[in-house]
Amino acid sequence: DLLRDLQEKMDFCCSVCQDVFKDPVLLLCSHSFCKGCLQSWWDKKRIRECPVCRAKSDWRDPPLNLALKNLCQAFLQERGQRDSLSLEALCSLHSEKLKLFCLDDQQPVCVVCRDAKIHSDHRFRPINEAAQDYREELQKSLKALQDKLKALDEVKVNFNKTAEHIKVQSQNTERQIKEQFKKLHQFLQEEEEVRIVTLRKEEEEKSQMMKEKSEALSRNMAALSDTIGPLLGSGVLIDESKHLGNLTFNIWNKMKDMVCYTPVILDPNTANSELILSEDLTSVRHGKRQSVPENSERFEYWDAVLGSGFTSGTHSWDVEVRDNEEWEVGLLADSVCRQEFVGSTVWSVGFSNVGYRSYSPTDKYSSLPVKEIKTIRVHLDWDKGELSFHELDTNTHIHTFTHTFTEKLYPYLCTRDTLPLKILPVKVSVTVDVTH
Repeated sequence: DLLRDLQEKMDFCCSVCQDVFKDPVLLLCSHSFCKGCLQSWWDKKRIRECPVCRAKSDWRDPPLNLALKNLCQAFLQERGQRDSLSLEALCSLHSEKLKLFCLDDQQPVCVVCRDAKIHSDHRFRPINEAAQDYREELQKSLKALQDKLKALDEVKVNFNKTAEHIKVQSQNTERQIKEQFKKLHQFLQEEEEVRIVTLRKEEEEKSQMMKEKSEALSRNMAALSDTIGPLLGSGVLIDESKHLGNLTFNIWNKMKDMVCYTPVILDPNTANSELILSEDLTSVRHGKRQSVPENSERFEYWDAVLGSGFTSGTHSWDVEVRDNEEWEVGLLADSVCRQEFVGSTVWSVGFSNVGYRSYSPTDKYSSLPVKEIKTIRVHLDWDKGELSFHELDTNTHIHTFTHTFTEKLYPYLCTRDTLPLKILPVKVSVTVDVTH
């Protein structure tokens, strides 16, 4: 009976308060909650979303789930009747009402059983008190199971969301790969056509030249019969070396004009759900909250995103900030917790309504004597333990941190502005080493 009561109550239980529904309301995602519990949840979170699946709700006042309310009332009434009947059950030995509970034998007994030899020196308690004790114990066990069930349900929801996100990621990445290769294929096809046209033009010109020479020779055959046949001049054949010499290198060298290299690529798996990345993963801006999986790499409380990390060497990258009015650029240590707002191991330069400031784990925030930054260069020398910042347009030094780095560092961008922060590409060049 206890197990049945437990299972039935779980079916009629609000996942927020862990008790039987009171005035249940229904969301569009099909989940139901006590009206008061849902409102308290929304007030605490400041956003209207389902406590179970996190789906957004457009309803400020969701409709009452009358069917569920009636079922809950019927369940409570049935359980009350069942409890009443259990208290009025008769002893199978003495046909007396079971008004007592033997604590030693853990069973209900009547007043005659209490005086029987089998229960001598046993402890007894009124059955309604014992039932209340067991009901409270059951409530604790029920709550523990409900908490575990809720946690597993949230994990399952996040797993399903993650699986769907992986599909979307794969489809978007595949589409972009195809687009990039389509551009490369188009370039190679056009380059092939240009070179074939050039070859055929040379073939036509030299074939025409030979035809004219042949006709001239035919007209003067008699006059030339007594002389040695004329030799062909230079340059009459196809210049194969011009068309084939270093062909792949020359095409590759020409391709540098259509490709670009960006030293830092942003990782969308680390981006806060309110940040929007460009398709090429080189710029970020603040926007509406997106539905993304709750993975361990992702920032929950920081409006930040990371690039690929470094553990040694020298690295530089330029960030265009322009008119963005709330940003931060720098490096973040691998050990920083991204799900909670705790101490931050960050070295950065940023701008907000209080002006330009630098930040480090030791000095915290410090004001910077800077008038304007449009593009900022970040330069890391891991081995020397130096991280410096310059204003790129004027080549003005902004700030330098000195620190002995001991863990992996990630390029770090943070913004609460809808205007983008952009990692700028570097110029690509081709050099030939002629040394042997």
